[in-house]
Amino acid sequence: MEQKLINIIEELLRSHREDDWWDFKREHHHDKADLVHDITCMANSRANRDAYIVFGIEDQTFNVLGVENDENRRNQQGIIDILRSVSYAGSVRPRIELRTITLEQHEVDVLIIKNTNDVPYYLEKQYQDSKIKSSDGKKIGKIVQPYHIYTRVVDNNTEIDKNADINDVEYLWRKHFGIDRSPKDRLMILLDDIDKWVINWGNKKYAYHIDCPEYQLVQAEDMQSGWWPSAAFYTHPTMYFAPLKIMFHNTIIHETELWSYDEFRKYLPKAENASVSGKGDFWYSYYLLDSIEGKLLRLFTHGTLDISSREPNYHQLLIFQNLKEKEAFDDYLVNHFDDYRDDDISTQYKYQIQEDNNQNGGGIIYSAFQVAKCAKLYEDWLKAK
Repeated sequence: MEQKLINIIEELLRSHREDDWWDFKREHHHDKADLVHDITCMANSRANRDAYIVFGIEDQTFNVLGVENDENRRNQQGIIDILRSVSYAGSVRPRIELRTITLEQHEVDVLIIKNTNDVPYYLEKQYQDSKIKSSDGKKIGKIVQPYHIYTRVVDNNTEIDKNADINDVEYLWRKHFGIDRSPKDRLMILLDDIDKWVINWGNKKYAYHIDCPEYQLVQAEDMQSGWWPSAAFYTHPTMYFAPLKIMFHNTIIHETELWSYDEFRKYLPKAENASVSGKGDFWYSYYLLDSIEGKLLRLFTHGTLDISSREPNYHQLLIFQNLKEKEAFDDYLVNHFDDYRDDDISTQYKYQIQEDNNQNGGGIIYSAFQVAKCAKLYEDWLKAK
């Protein structure tokens, strides 16, 4: 990971220029308002990717000077604290990460400003560094203006006392609402608007986005009874499912399933299944939160990601941020698979395993026992992260 970032910064150095998503700084900012302005410009860049402010590089000669002796040097928490003290509109602030790399035997700090759809970032109240004062005690530092939208075009930031050009402002709002995206890409944005969806499964067979009602979730058929080993971990061990179609106007843009547990008390989207290589074809069911089903899970649970009903969360369905996190769990599972004795699992979850036996003969390929064992490993993995 560090080497990848080093390669990126070295390539940018070789270009002998700055652009709309990277900026070189000789040292960390003395004036905190100047830092806030630079971060806001980068966060609102039209580059549509993560942006970098690189400290310890001379921006005229592109020589590596390092920041190891920089008296204004800040760590990540220090920068986050500054952003938290700023009155950003809606309390939505740029997301940042600060990483340190070594170039030419010098420490170089790379401030990564994350690419998001929360643009445009702007302030509701002016911000000025209270420590920048004249000899008579008056504040003389730069002022980041409220309701000014700043951006970065090529290697130029919007001046701190001005607004971005109207075409740049329009672009940022279009990005915010996903207007220029394909219907499926825009769906991924709309699914994050948890409070904007009208959902009443059990009474209605459809759901829709308030602001964009052309996007609908449609239960295509009546619920049919079925069985999945995860059902054994609910108070009433039943399961029902129906095809679920995501519509844009009259076009189907995604097909999945709507699952119902505990006698229609819990509605969840279909989970994916994975086998554990080299471990007797052990299986588990999971969600990736950056997938459509993962976003539906967040939507159906009102942002809680709580898959439980009247029973505690047994982790009968595993949840990962993304594929990379799932792969990390798979590695942990293989290395710690024998930490739990099968007899102990069978004893602790005897009721669920018996219910699975009654409903599905114990599952030839996938069973409640496998669900339980993977859940225990998942709990330990979460603690070890």
